[in-house]
Amino acid sequence: MSRKKKGEPLPAQRHYFVDEAGDSVLFGKRGKVMIGQEGCSRFFMMGCLEVADPVALTAEMETLRAEMLADPTINRVPSMTPERKKTALVFHAKDDIPEVRRDVFKLLMRHEVKFYAVIRDKTALATAVRLRNETDPTYRYNENEVYDALVSRLFRDRLHKADHHEVVFASRGNKDRTHALSAALDKARVNFFRKWAVMGTGTIAVQAAQPQQHGGLQAVDYFLWALQRFYERCEDRFLSLIWPKTRLVMDIDDVRAKGYGEGYTQAKPLTAEALREKPGDIGISGRTTEHTAWSRVSSPGTDKDGSHDS
Repeated sequence: MSRKKKGEPLPAQRHYFVDEAGDSVLFGKRGKVMIGQEGCSRFFMMGCLEVADPVALTAEMETLRAEMLADPTINRVPSMTPERKKTALVFHAKDDIPEVRRDVFKLLMRHEVKFYAVIRDKTALATAVRLRNETDPTYRYNENEVYDALVSRLFRDRLHKADHHEVVFASRGNKDRTHALSAALDKARVNFFRKWAVMGTGTIAVQAAQPQQHGGLQAVDYFLWALQRFYERCEDRFLSLIWPKTRLVMDIDDVRAKGYGEGYTQAKPLTAEALREKPGDIGISGRTTEHTAWSRVSSPGTDKDGSHDS
C-alpha cells in the first residue's frame, strides 16, 4: 500500500470510470453450464480507469472523432455512418475498425491515466456455485452479487487517496443500481480498514452514465478490450500496448501461488508466460489444461483477500 507522507495533503479529487468486459452468465436452461459457448465468455472482468483530466480527455476524443468522420478514406465504412450509431456516436473497441482503434490507443497513451482490473474465471465461479448449492440448496446465483463483489475488490485500495472521489459507472440494464454500487464502495472501504487500519474519509459521488456522455467510459472500454483479448484469445499485442498505463490486474481465481489470487503490476507484468500452467497441472475436469481452465475455485461474492465482504 502506498502511503502519503505525514502532513502531506490529499489531492482534492480523483476521477474513476468503470466498465465491464465479458458477461457474468454461467447457466442456461435446467442449469446447463453455458461458459465458452457462442455468446458466452469464459471470463468476467471489471476495469477502472483513473483519469487526471477527464474534461481534456473527452474533448480530445471528440476532436478525433470529428476528424475521422471527415476523413474520406474511412467515413464510408458502415460503423462510421451516423445511422448505425456506432463509431460516429461513441468509440467502442469491439465495433471500431482497426484504423480507428490505432488512433484511439495513441490518444489514450498520451493522457495521464491509470488502469486497474479484477478478473473472475467463470469456470471456477460455476464450480463454486455448485459447491454452495450442495450445502445450501436454496441458494440461487445472482449476477449482481458477483458484479458488486468485484466493485468492492476493485476499489478496496483506491478510496483513501483524495478528499473527493468521482466514480462513473457505465450503465447496465434498466434498473437504477446507484445505491447498490455505493454500498459496494462502502464495503471496499471497510475491507481496506480491516487490512490496513486506515479508513478513507473523502466523499464519494457515484453516477451511472452512457459511454457517449464521458470520454473516460470510452477509454476504459478500450483498456478492457485489450485485456479481454489477452484472456479470451491469448492475443497479447494490445495488452503490451496498454501495460505502461496499467497499475494492477488482479486475477482472483489464479490461486496457484496464493489463495486470494494473483496480482500483476509494473514490477510483475502480466504475460502469456506468467499465465501458462506448470507441466502436469490438473484442471477441474481432471485433465491437463491450458491457462484458460485452471482449477481455481472461490465462493461467489467473496472479496478474496481471505475475508468475505460484509
